[in-house]
Amino acid sequence: MYRQGDVLLKPHPIPIDSKKVIEQPIVLAWGEITGHKHQIEEKATELLEYEGVRYLRVPTEGAKLKHEEHGTIALAPGEYRIVTQREYTPKAIVNVLD
Repeated sequence: MYRQGDVLLKPHPIPIDSKKVIEQPIVLAWGEITGHKHQIEEKATELLEYEGVRYLRVPTEGAKLKHEEHGTIALAPGEYRIVTQREYTPKAIVNVLD
């Protein structure tokens, strides 16, 4: 399991019917205030989605999760569910602003 700021990657099998999201580099979360981003640049890494939930498939050579204000995290090969931290406000539950 990996956490970088408001992004959490939990080991989780990817559902068979997931659809590949074409995005390079892969951006897991944007900082709405700072413009910084949690991203992966390795082209062999895949971003997938199933029923509104996003997943990450990291190849055998691994990948690096980068962010301008956090240290780079080396990701082990495997399948992960992407969880973005959320917070409660009186009007709604919203994603945390970075």
